[in-house]
Amino acid sequence: MRRRHDSQPKLYQFRKCRLLRDGKIIRDDLWIRDGKIIDPRKIFWEEQVKADVQIDCNNLIICPGFIDLQINGGFGVDFSSDIDSLEDGLLTVAKGLLQFGVTSFCPTIVTSSQESYNKILKKIKRTPGGLSGAEILGVHLEGPFINPNMKGAHKEHLIQEIRGKGIQEMEDFYGSLNNVSIITLAPELAEKICKQSNSHSAANEEIAEKAAASGATFITHLFNAMLPFHHRDPGIVGLLTSYDIPKLMFYGLIADGIHTHPTATRIAHRSHPCGLVLVTDAMAALGLPPGLHKLGPMQVEIDHGKATLKGTNTLAGRLDV
Repeated sequence: MRRRHDSQPKLYQFRKCRLLRDGKIIRDDLWIRDGKIIDPRKIFWEEQVKADVQIDCNNLIICPGFIDLQINGGFGVDFSSDIDSLEDGLLTVAKGLLQFGVTSFCPTIVTSSQESYNKILKKIKRTPGGLSGAEILGVHLEGPFINPNMKGAHKEHLIQEIRGKGIQEMEDFYGSLNNVSIITLAPELAEKICKQSNSHSAANEEIAEKAAASGATFITHLFNAMLPFHHRDPGIVGLLTSYDIPKLMFYGLIADGIHTHPTATRIAHRSHPCGLVLVTDAMAALGLPPGLHKLGPMQVEIDHGKATLKGTNTLAGRLDV
């Protein structure tokens, strides 16, 4: 074996690690060059070179980084209310998420005032990830165009009606959508559906299918803040097995055993395994001790690993990743 030429990128060998291949965890080495995984047969038989850097993984699993499409904050930072210090707060959360294996995320803004959205969206920009923190993929706007009967942990007086003007109405209210990746709204409230995610909704299956056909390819926190599955009207949950939707239908699932029972998680996965997207819905209390914390304009009580709106039993987000 020989050493690489100085003009070539460094070759890394991750030794004694566990990898997922063909649906099974196996023990093997992983070779990487220039940020890409290399076929070891090419190294041994064609190039016949040694690794420049060898890393002993001590039997740990190597896997792709997690992508969190719904996270409201963490480490004391709330994306919806800490507007004046939002840039620093984003850096804090992006850095902190690396310890959980999260390498990219969508900062999520809960139902807020129009003034707040106009300020917040100017401060959150798509940012590449690295050693300094996880990548910011764009903003997830969760509200205010939601059904007040399915508001969950959202302030009812801030909820807005939809007037049926589509994406133009979104831009008029939020401001620029250049850095927005996801908008969660209730499809039954709109006559003209823009590209969106469905949730905080009392929509039946027919309305949900129309929204999906119009471009609503995501369901926010499946089972939560929507009508429960019923054998006569499956509601939004029915999209997982509907014949009248695009193949690329995805759904976020908070698999913490509190927001979603393990049995419901298994049912969703077996119904539509390719569409499952694990999300945390984590909040500012992520990484902090029990006590009184915040979620946008709401106060949240943390006790025994559970987050609820102060003085109620309404779930208000997750405490870990």
